[in-house]
Amino acid sequence: MILIDAQSLSASRPNRPLFADVSLTVSDGDRIGVVGLNGCGKSTLLRILSGDYSPDSGQVHKARNARIGILAQQPILPVGTVRDAVGEEWRGEAMLDRLGMSGMLDSSTQELSGGQQKRVALAMLLVQEWDALILDEPTNHLDLDAIAYLEEWLANYRGGLILVTHDRHVLDRVTNKVLEIDRGKAYMHVPMGKTAGSGYAAYLAARIEREERAANAEQIRKNLARIELAWLRRGAPARTTKPKARMDAAKELISRKAEGPARSGELGLSLGSQRLGSKGVELLGVSFTWPANEKSLTPHTVLLPLDHQLEPGDRLGIVGPNGAGKSTLLDLISSRLTPNSGHIDIGSTVKIGYYDQLGRDLVVTQTVREAVAGDKVTPSVEDNNLMRRFWFDGDSQFAPISTLSGGERRRLQLLLTLIEQPNVLLLDEP
Repeated sequence: MILIDAQSLSASRPNRPLFADVSLTVSDGDRIGVVGLNGCGKSTLLRILSGDYSPDSGQVHKARNARIGILAQQPILPVGTVRDAVGEEWRGEAMLDRLGMSGMLDSSTQELSGGQQKRVALAMLLVQEWDALILDEPTNHLDLDAIAYLEEWLANYRGGLILVTHDRHVLDRVTNKVLEIDRGKAYMHVPMGKTAGSGYAAYLAARIEREERAANAEQIRKNLARIELAWLRRGAPARTTKPKARMDAAKELISRKAEGPARSGELGLSLGSQRLGSKGVELLGVSFTWPANEKSLTPHTVLLPLDHQLEPGDRLGIVGPNGAGKSTLLDLISSRLTPNSGHIDIGSTVKIGYYDQLGRDLVVTQTVREAVAGDKVTPSVEDNNLMRRFWFDGDSQFAPISTLSGGERRRLQLLLTLIEQPNVLLLDEP
């Protein structure tokens, strides 16, 4: 049964088109992943399909009485406790436990962080019955065990599904189709045959094939251009008798350029750093306990006495379930929190850059250029180069931050962290 039918959708944001003429049908058993670069319109498309946003053109039809569950990029929860939001039945508590929220059943939904709100909203969806699900970044803020559980749940889901995620493992395990948005155009990729693999595999194969066709077409154009250029360069007497139409066609062929890549180069993370001496960060018997409060009537210890030395050149990954204290440890190292016991010794040459889960506060009325320029008012040559290395070029530098997608905002926040040239970098869910 067809659950969602979208025809000829187009959308834009101020001074920039997102996509045009996108058509999509979601039926029982379809598990469609939507992929594309930050800012290409993935979340906008999901909002249109959800009925939360009106397209510039096109229509969306939904099956009568179809139950469609929606997980927005920034969900809004009902006022009350977490327990009230998911329901009193055991299934709600079990789902919250799976998603790392079992210790916050009686917490107010208004006091939750953005990541906690996303997990509660996801739990609310998974305990109910739906004919179709529309999920925007469902794996964000989940630990590895929770992602594995969600992946298994979605793989066994038999309704219609459309999701945006940057988790390639989830895309490969879950999807049987992939919709790619590339420079305003949409491409649907469907695996052919029983051994063709997932929708994500079909997308990768088709993308490689499309790039190869473009390269072959460009080579043919260059060869023809050489022939026509030689023809144009023949002697003056012959040139006077050349048909004007062929001359115009030859000039157009020579001047035509191949379509460039959607994004040039790799993300420019190597921005340099201040000199780091032989001493980095040393943790000596550091522990931390969250005090009792309205959310928790008893103190909650997240870090027992820890000794560790972070030396120049170290690359340290921190893993553990949600609530284990990973972000707390980074807050301690960055001096946002003070340990209950022990001491953190920071070298005299250390300059810490901290990219946390929430990201730096952004003034949404500013443009990207204004945010990067800071007190300088006008970006320097170095600032302009850095913006281009982080794929903010052309009109995107003048875009108000309020119009940026979630991924583009996070990329800007990362740029603003790195532009200060830290020599110790703390990354929380980058």
